[in-house]
Amino acid sequence: MATTNLMANPTSQKLASKLGDYYTLTKPEVNLLILMTTSAGYYLASRGPLRIAGLVNTLVGTLLVASGTATLNQWMERVWDGQMRRTANRPLPAGRLGTREAFLFGMLLSVTGGLYLALAVNLLSAILAVSTLLSYLLVYTPLKRKTPLCTLMGAFPGAMPTLIGWAGASAAIDRQAWYLFSILFLWQFPHFLAIALMYRDDYARAGYRMLPDFDRDSRFTRAEIVGFTVILIVTTMLPLVGRGGSIYLAGMFLAGAFLLYHVAKLLQSTSKALAGRVVHASVIYLPVVLILMIAWKV
Repeated sequence: MATTNLMANPTSQKLASKLGDYYTLTKPEVNLLILMTTSAGYYLASRGPLRIAGLVNTLVGTLLVASGTATLNQWMERVWDGQMRRTANRPLPAGRLGTREAFLFGMLLSVTGGLYLALAVNLLSAILAVSTLLSYLLVYTPLKRKTPLCTLMGAFPGAMPTLIGWAGASAAIDRQAWYLFSILFLWQFPHFLAIALMYRDDYARAGYRMLPDFDRDSRFTRAEIVGFTVILIVTTMLPLVGRGGSIYLAGMFLAGAFLLYHVAKLLQSTSKALAGRVVHASVIYLPVVLILMIAWKV
């Protein structure tokens, strides 16, 4: 019995390691953000009691498509991922998973997710999810090696989970849905431009053009971050009627001031550490904004 256990142990460890690599392909840390924004869209679009089953189905389908998108993205970028320190140990460039199995895994997740949304939620949510996948893989991903405008193009699929959630609850997209979309759209600029500053050398090593060539001192990019942050803060405070009045506005103002404080410090320095603080501040800021919108939902 002891011998059998010893023989089974390495097999179990190998299986667990492989499952871990498949899990890594789905980018779970990104999926957490996607599920959060999808949930916010679903809740804000709901009228009457929250339909838990509908929310769960929307999240499951969205998670499957998002996981498939992340997997196929890593399949497409496996060669260049191997040239960057921050991604060289991912399952594909490190050789722990084969390209064929990663491609099939990504396709399975994507197709299953799209069908699940169409059958368990509604057709509009499925169309939005598949459109997100296609625009991310066929537009944003190749543009990363061609132009810094990739961040602009990538912000569209990046903000789509809000619309998927909204469509999941209401089977329609209205003005309030686009308002929520605009907040997540604008939020991505300070977040991802700060990441681009943190890993500028790494991106350049792999041939990614995340930042303009003329902006060697990053002054332009840091000014961009400030500009988009200000527009974002103003946008969150636009619906002045029926949104909780002064308490709601005070909460949005304080959340915005918190983010702007870190962004303003980055404006004065090229420090990668300060860019990292902007990234962390943006990750704190977004849930606070969504919670305020949910708490004062009309």
